[in-house]
This record gives sequence, structure tokens and C-alpha cells, in this order.
Amino acid sequence: MANDIRVCEKCRHTKLKTIIPKIQKMVPDADIKIGCKSYCGPCGKRAFIYINGRYVSAPSEDEVLAKALPFVK
Repeated sequence: MANDIRVCEKCRHTKLKTIIPKIQKMVPDADIKIGCKSYCGPCGKRAFIYINGRYVSAPSEDEVLAKALPFVK
């Protein structure tokens, strides 16, 4: 079963150029969708990704990926 991962292209704390390859390396079967998640309050303060029905946030891109790892199917 593919993992549903979503990232916002407007998030100030993540760069699509760097986070997408990291996600693909971490979860090769990921179905990655890019677009606004209407999570603008927290998104303006921390990095976040939406993974399999959960919002995960952390101060940096690498930290958010580490926190998201337990939610990978």
C-alpha cells in the first residue's frame, strides 16, 4: 500500500527541491502530492508534512522527516 504524503509548496521552512528527494529516499513507494494544506498558522512557524492522515511538524526539514518516520506504512 502506498504512503500518502503531502507537502505545501508555500511552507517557509521546507524547500521542495530538497524535501522531495529526501521523502523519496525514505519512502520509495510514496504517493507525494504538492499543494496547500490550509495549515497556514503552524506552517508559518515550523516545517510540516502530512503523512497518512497525520500532520507532523518540527523546527526543521530533517527533524520533521525523522518525526514522520514512525507513520510510514
